[in-house]
Amino acid sequence: MKFYNTFNLNTVNVETIQAEWLFDKKVALDILRLDKIHSVVSGNKWFKLKYYLSEAASSNKTTIATFGGAWSNHIVAVAFACKEVSLQSVGIIRGEKPAVLSATLKKAVEYGMELHFVTREEYRSKETIKQKFADNSWYWINEGGYGRLGAKGASEILKVTDISTYSHIVAAVGSGTMLAGLLLAAGSQKVIGISSMKKNVLLEKEILHLVAAEKINSTLQIIHDYHFGGYGKHPLPLIDFINEVYSQHNLPLDIVYTGKTFYAIKDLTEKDFFEPGSRVLMIHSGGLQGNASLPLKVLAF
Repeated sequence: MKFYNTFNLNTVNVETIQAEWLFDKKVALDILRLDKIHSVVSGNKWFKLKYYLSEAASSNKTTIATFGGAWSNHIVAVAFACKEVSLQSVGIIRGEKPAVLSATLKKAVEYGMELHFVTREEYRSKETIKQKFADNSWYWINEGGYGRLGAKGASEILKVTDISTYSHIVAAVGSGTMLAGLLLAAGSQKVIGISSMKKNVLLEKEILHLVAAEKINSTLQIIHDYHFGGYGKHPLPLIDFINEVYSQHNLPLDIVYTGKTFYAIKDLTEKDFFEPGSRVLMIHSGGLQGNASLPLKVLAF
């Protein structure tokens, strides 16, 4: 598919973080810069979408339909990817239609996506929505790319670099799809998920649905303490931290996922969560377009 040719995994690199808080605890931290893959289908999105798009094409579907919010990385990634492979795209958007579309939704429309807004109550019943828009030519992808094909694609993230020397793999968790993929591909490494949502107690169950139970029990830990008030919440201390990280390490982070994940790694390191000698790989899962929800000059990049 032409879509795949627009992505160059050679742009991805692993960057080592040099910081006193790591030296003091004898912990090493590397960042897998998946955000460098593509300007729109960034980070983990390409991995999570690739097998869905292939199946849609082989099934002779003409339209991809999916779900998301006003600032969804997934929505804009699907819109762009569909444009690249000459598929139509439909976005079912959570919430009433605003007077002015978010920057994300404007981009999605620019890439050809047809938007349908539903109330938050309606949005909870995805199957009802699918029945309402029933069309045999449509191929449905769950919110965030959740599903076995999404996890299969995400498992290939750990093929981008040699992970054999790492003791821990840390990543943000939204739908749980990427983390399921990381679990499928990880060896002896402990896989740590930093939940971006408040009290999302269903995460373990959602991930368990995509991977074997023994993987969950032996290598997975999800930490729910670094949401900064809830999904998409970004109080000033988080903004200041993201700017500080960029100033010190030239590492751009986002306010929903990776900013909170990097903060969690720092805090956990200082609290001796990682044993001395640990080697940690953080997956930079992209999501930087979500920063466009902030006023200009709030972030330093």
